[in-house]
Amino acid sequence: MQWAATALALLLTLASVADATDTSADVPDARESDPAKLGWMRGAPPPPDRIIRFHDGSYWRFPAMRWSVSNFRRLMPTVNVSRGLGTAAPLPRAPRDDIDTLRFMPLGSATAMTWRESLDANYVDGIVVLHRGRIVYERYFGVLKEDGQHGAMSVTKSFVGTLGAMLVVSGTLDADKRVDEYVPELAASAFGDATVRQLLDMTTAIRFREDYADPDAEIWAHAKAGNPLPKPQGYAGPHGYFEFLQTVRKEGEHGRAFGYKTANTDALGWVIARATGHSVAELLSELIWSKLGAEQDAYFSVDAIGTPFAGGGLSAGLRDMARLGEMIRNGGLLNGHRIVPQAVVDDIRRGGDPGLFAKAGYALLSGWSYRNMWWVTHNEHGAFAARGVHGQTIYIDPAAEMVIARFASHPSAANTAIDPTSLPAFHALAMHLMGALEKQ
Repeated sequence: MQWAATALALLLTLASVADATDTSADVPDARESDPAKLGWMRGAPPPPDRIIRFHDGSYWRFPAMRWSVSNFRRLMPTVNVSRGLGTAAPLPRAPRDDIDTLRFMPLGSATAMTWRESLDANYVDGIVVLHRGRIVYERYFGVLKEDGQHGAMSVTKSFVGTLGAMLVVSGTLDADKRVDEYVPELAASAFGDATVRQLLDMTTAIRFREDYADPDAEIWAHAKAGNPLPKPQGYAGPHGYFEFLQTVRKEGEHGRAFGYKTANTDALGWVIARATGHSVAELLSELIWSKLGAEQDAYFSVDAIGTPFAGGGLSAGLRDMARLGEMIRNGGLLNGHRIVPQAVVDDIRRGGDPGLFAKAGYALLSGWSYRNMWWVTHNEHGAFAARGVHGQTIYIDPAAEMVIARFASHPSAANTAIDPTSLPAFHALAMHLMGALEKQ
């Protein structure tokens, strides 16, 4: 059971979209659970009750996980995403002192909240706001510092989806080709007769239940396969992400509905690796990170044979996340240099099929869609986002010329616990930066 708990903890850390963490009233708030104040892993050695370990799952028990998300590399095997040897691209500053007091109405609430209050409500570890390419707001909390890296969770998917879309535009991948034409090993799996486009938009029909209450759910097999620790005696399941993907079975007909399932991104990562001869970590460095003017290297968690976890294993610096968002906002350009083709950004911004998305039943995301592993709001500003569990996001509002990059460690994995205070806050800030609120 200890090994199984660790496998579950690993998956919760990096991919889960389920609310699998205690969010009852006795969970300490953001200030009470501040990992710096609690003194996790401080000392040589730390006190026994402040030691965090990967192998026993303690690293993902709240509130210890608030330290872990900024220190994954200290706890588990990783592979680097190099920024290259160039200088960091400048991010000019134009700080504003009118953001913390900005008021907005959370979804489903009759009581207004300030922007600063929303940061505590969402257990924010760090947040940067760019307006017209300038940093207007930047804050860090807990143990995350300017030079630190934090788990991006499923924001990773949007990076991998962007790589996939870039390869489609370059002709390296054909979006209409079947997956098994690139990875014959997946021919007998649910992915075999799916197209690359269906992977990119998560409209595959795969049996992949992310139900943590069911020990037979596929999410458990995924967790156990990807866990880099030695397998227990008697284990007969797949070893690593590649072997696991070959066991995924079909359920329904591809192309009929959107279904957010982490295995899709892992499969896309394999297609990308096979088509290019480079892992997603190597390709992210080559095509984006080394050209972005990033301040820091990023890194991926890996399975036992070093396969990067495409579905949610990236950790990076906060300002570098903002740089990537700003590059996408500018149509793939940063400081006058082309990084991502304009056609890729245009395709993301157009979004996917809202009708297929609606079948997933996201009550708070009515009218949204999903394209190239980005979430598209279709609101009046044309906003779109990369989203991850526990509060990770890159939110891009083209009309407001605004990019928000946020790292967080909310005790709930599910965005349903975070969106009511995040989505209206983001939109209110966009309106504020546009000057619309002052005109009302």
